[in-house]
Amino acid sequence: MEKKHQTMKEMPVSERPYEKCMEYGPGMLSDAELLAVILRSGTKDKTAVELAREILEMHPYYKGILGIFHLSMEELKKLSGIGPAKAVQILAIGELSKRLAAARVEDKLSFHSPQSIAEYYMEKMRHLNREEMILICFNGKNKVIKELRVSVGTVNQTVASPRELFLEALRCEAVSVIMVHNHPSGDPTPSRQDVLTTKRMQKIGDFLGIPLSDHLIIGDGSYVSFREEQMM
Repeated sequence: MEKKHQTMKEMPVSERPYEKCMEYGPGMLSDAELLAVILRSGTKDKTAVELAREILEMHPYYKGILGIFHLSMEELKKLSGIGPAKAVQILAIGELSKRLAAARVEDKLSFHSPQSIAEYYMEKMRHLNREEMILICFNGKNKVIKELRVSVGTVNQTVASPRELFLEALRCEAVSVIMVHNHPSGDPTPSRQDVLTTKRMQKIGDFLGIPLSDHLIIGDGSYVSFREEQMM
């Protein structure tokens, strides 16, 4: 005999995410239950919690809540029960969590401190699937004029030339710059190309009178500062 699917209304009240959250608070909900609250509904064959569990197991490598950062809209929509609206909701959760994490350190941000800069950009960049380069431009009072995403590269390489970077710096009349880029592997150890690019940038920056103050590589919960490591 075919097993009858249990709907959310048929579940014990203590197991329903909404009621559980109202009674005990969101901290008592599992990752799947929290996601189910956002999804609001499942399908005729599975509850919102069951659908949430499938989403958290979708990515072949990043399992659990971390997988949300690595799923695209197209991948999410392949799952039965996920249309454009729910896919957008899920992607918005990931982006919101990044911004919340960045907001925690924003007030303490000091561009004199590599650790402070790394903490600020960590949640923005640690989950990216491709290398990205950000150029931070400063004025004479060491205040940020502009933050520019100047390149998006491949899994293990950014596509950024010193010409592109310093054209942007010249446009905003920067007095100094800092480069920040991520390693999707999670290991911030500089590659040979990273070292060569940094040395080249430093030479050109000195020539133009727009010194490169630092180059930070963001990993997964870790970073490398060329300045701290005395590599520049």
